[in-house]
Amino acid sequence: MKLNEIRDNKGARKSLMRVARGAGSGKGRTGGRGFKGQKSRTGVAVNAFEGGQMPVYRRLPKRGFVNIFRPALSEINLGDLQKAFEKKLLKAEKEINEVVLMEAGLIKKVKDGVRLLGNGDLKEKITIRVVGATKSAIAAVEKVGGQVIVEPLKKTVLVKGQKTSKKTAAKKPAKKTK
Repeated sequence: MKLNEIRDNKGARKSLMRVARGAGSGKGRTGGRGFKGQKSRTGVAVNAFEGGQMPVYRRLPKRGFVNIFRPALSEINLGDLQKAFEKKLLKAEKEINEVVLMEAGLIKKVKDGVRLLGNGDLKEKITIRVVGATKSAIAAVEKVGGQVIVEPLKKTVLVKGQKTSKKTAAKKPAKKTK
C-alpha cells in the first residue's frame, strides 16, 4: 500500500445536494422552495414564525429582571494572582491595580473596574486596589499580611469611537503645575 493509494471507504463521504441545477438533478426548477412568495426569494428567514402557531417565546412566561445599569467588572481570582507571581509577571512589592493587571495579561480590558474573588490560595503579601472584593478574598489577603483597598466605582463614560486598551489604560493624566 502506498500513500497515493489511500482512499475513503465506499459511502464514507456523501456529496452535498446541488440545488437548482437543472431538471435532472432532482432539485431543479424551483430548487425545493415551492412557488412564489417571500420564502421562495433569496435572503429571507422568517425567524420565530411557527406557521401561525403561538411561538415559543410567547408561550413561555417571562421571568426575572436584567439591570441594564449593572457595572461591568473584570474578575480575577487569588489563584490567578499566585500563578502570576510564580511566573514573575507581578511583583509583590508594588501596589497592584487594574493597569498592572492588564500589563501582566491577567485581565483583557479595564471595564468599570476589577473585582477580586477568593478562589485559590495566595502566599504573597500584597497590596491590591480594586473596586470590589469578596469577604473570602479580603480575609485570605489579610491572612498573609496583605491589604485590599476597595475604592468606589467610577463609571467610565466613553466618547463615541473611544476604546479602552492597554495603551489608554496605562496613560496617566498629566499633573497640572502652577
